[in-house]
Amino acid sequence: MELVRTSALVTGGASGLGEATARALADRGVHVVVMDLNDERGRRVADDIGGSFTHCDVTSPADVEGAIALAQDHAPLWSVVNCAGIVWAQRTLGRDGEYSSAHDLDTFRRIVEVNLVGTFNVGRLAATAMSHNDPDPDGGRGAIVMTASVAAQDGQIGQVAYASSKGAILGLTLPLARDLAVVGVRVNTILPGLIDTPIYDFAPDPVAFKAQLASNVLFPRRLGMSTEFAHLAVELLTNSYLNAEYVRLDGGARLPPK
Repeated sequence: MELVRTSALVTGGASGLGEATARALADRGVHVVVMDLNDERGRRVADDIGGSFTHCDVTSPADVEGAIALAQDHAPLWSVVNCAGIVWAQRTLGRDGEYSSAHDLDTFRRIVEVNLVGTFNVGRLAATAMSHNDPDPDGGRGAIVMTASVAAQDGQIGQVAYASSKGAILGLTLPLARDLAVVGVRVNTILPGLIDTPIYDFAPDPVAFKAQLASNVLFPRRLGMSTEFAHLAVELLTNSYLNAEYVRLDGGARLPPK
């Protein structure tokens, strides 16, 4: 699939995996719409790459439709990379055995709402817009990349909300690709492992914490880089025979129970 003189949506594009992907796509001649809740960083990234920024809640149809319109103002929309997501860690049972200390249900709903529903919301609306593109020689009209996590398959203690929301994205991949085949839109999913992004900056000693995480990686014995994710995302967009797949990007790591 040719990317030059097309537009793309990148959710969570203000930092981490999304920022790296936005930059990689811009390097391929794509006008990238950076979608994020962080206005300051989002605008900075968009300005750096000659793209556009829009404040976007991925669960909001109006916000997503606005982002699509912004993309189409510059070029036909052919690519979507969903990187927006939130994490949470809490065990299902509290230490005191009381109902009140069980995993917070509203938080569980919120994780699923952003990570799963938000991903689907962007995909369903973007694919609708792509369906109006003039097809390429294969009959293709665009491609969508979704972001799950190795936690979808190796969910750790305390990751019930996060892991289940990401596992559902794996379950979404094949049926969504089947649904969208009729209009020539491909769907693939990346399962990133331990990637060095700001998500780990919450730790009291981020450097030591990341070194500990890297000990679970088979080879190379380090955390992954956002650029490595971005390179894979671009490959999934451009390789027209990749469809309905999910790919682990993890250096061979398998997460232990905790």
